[in-house]
Amino acid sequence: MNAAEQAKNLEVASKIATVVNLFKSQFPDVRVDLKPWMNDPETRELVDPDSIDIGFHFPGRSRLMQSRCILVQIRLYHDPLEAQRRAIGVDAAGYDHRGQQWKVSTVEHWQFLGDSQPEPEAADKLKLFCRQVFELFNGADSGVA
Repeated sequence: MNAAEQAKNLEVASKIATVVNLFKSQFPDVRVDLKPWMNDPETRELVDPDSIDIGFHFPGRSRLMQSRCILVQIRLYHDPLEAQRRAIGVDAAGYDHRGQQWKVSTVEHWQFLGDSQPEPEAADKLKLFCRQVFELFNGADSGVA
């Protein structure tokens, strides 16, 4: 679900702002889109209501990331015994004018898949960002590799 729609209270809005700052600390030249999904019935049908989705756009095609924009989806789980939602996964996909170039999921062994893939140093920065997201939502004891 669009991050802008998930910012229903101060705590969630603050975490979304922190996620944006974490990403920008790794990739400072990106422009942020808190509403990456269109609001038409077909798209709304595909959107996960238990996620925070943010688009990050480079000023041009990033050679290091092998994409022009990255869609990040933070998958959440609400444990009824806890007052907050926890992150259970982070998915990211890189796109350019040809469509999706690569994807990575923390649920699937943190492996990049696709026709072209980010350079190793950029991939490491994206993985660091994912670990920081887990720490933000789940605390230091998140147990993420």
